[in-house]
This record gives sequence, C-alpha cells and structure tokens, in this order.
Amino acid sequence: MLPTTQLPAPAVPHAEGVSNDEFRAAMSRLAAGVVLVTAHDPDEGPRGEDIGMTATAFLSVSLDPPLVLVSLREGSRMDDLLAEQPLWGVSILARGQRQIAGRFAMKGRVSDRLLFADIPTVRGGASGALLVGGALATLECRTEQRVEAGDHTLVVARVLTVGLPAGGDGDPLTYFRGAYRHLA
Repeated sequence: MLPTTQLPAPAVPHAEGVSNDEFRAAMSRLAAGVVLVTAHDPDEGPRGEDIGMTATAFLSVSLDPPLVLVSLREGSRMDDLLAEQPLWGVSILARGQRQIAGRFAMKGRVSDRLLFADIPTVRGGASGALLVGGALATLECRTEQRVEAGDHTLVVARVLTVGLPAGGDGDPLTYFRGAYRHLA
C-alpha cells in the first residue's frame, strides 16, 4: 500500500465565490499607512484607563467638514469603548515607530497601561486621548456615525484638532504583505 499525503482543505468560498484566504491575500498587496487609535475610558478605575489599537484601515473621508474613518473589529475593546465614548485620538506613526505598532496590535491583552509606560505621549485637550510623541501627525476626533459592515464597525468622525509636531516630516510606517515596512 502506498503512503497517502494529506492535502490542505480547499478554501471555502463565500456565496460570491471568494474565499477568506483569497480575499486576505489580495488585500495584503495593498500598502496601508499605520496609525495608533487611542481613547480614554473614564469609567475604568479612579483615574480611568487609556487604551490603544493599531489600525491600517484609516482614511480621510471629507475635507469640508473634515472627516476620517477607521475600521474596528466588531466586539473589540476599541469598538466597545467608542460605542460609549465619542472622543478619541489618532497618531500617524513614523517609520521608526514600528515597535509601538506591534505592541498595540497584540490580541488578548488585559490592560494597555504597561504598553503606554515608556512611550512619549501627551494628552489631547479636546479628546482626553493619549497622542504619541514623534508621530508624523496627530488628530483628535469625535464620532459622528457608526456603520456595521460585516465583522467590522466603520467609525466616521469629525476631526476636532490636528497636530503637526516639529520634526514630523519623516517617512511613514506602512503595512504591506503582512509586515510593517517603510518607503524605500
């Protein structure tokens, strides 16, 4: 009898014919900027709690009024918090901030307190959210609309403030084919 080899299970397509693996592979070929979305939860403990989340699905929506959009995994800590807390911040990460992006992309963490411990931050005056020092730009936002979209929530927000830190004209951190990269 000849030995048999196990073949991987075929990708199960959705009704439209595209499998999760095919879709993920196609989208990994789209380079994206990397941001840290932050918010302050005043209900956690006597001084509240700061949380952060790395995002690559962040974009400008409108100039007048100034609107942005971020896509959050449904049921994530950030999705749950922004359903209650309309004010939040965004730090557009620079090439040298890969470690920050990696920290806040970890799943299953209990608290973000230690993750912020050695990162230079300032607290936004309009949002109360932590904004990362050395970021290319920072924005403070107020949620205007939430849209359920598959397994994600699209959060559309008005930009309340913009910070363009001195020295914030370096190269951006990008995400391409499953890894953090920078422009060559």
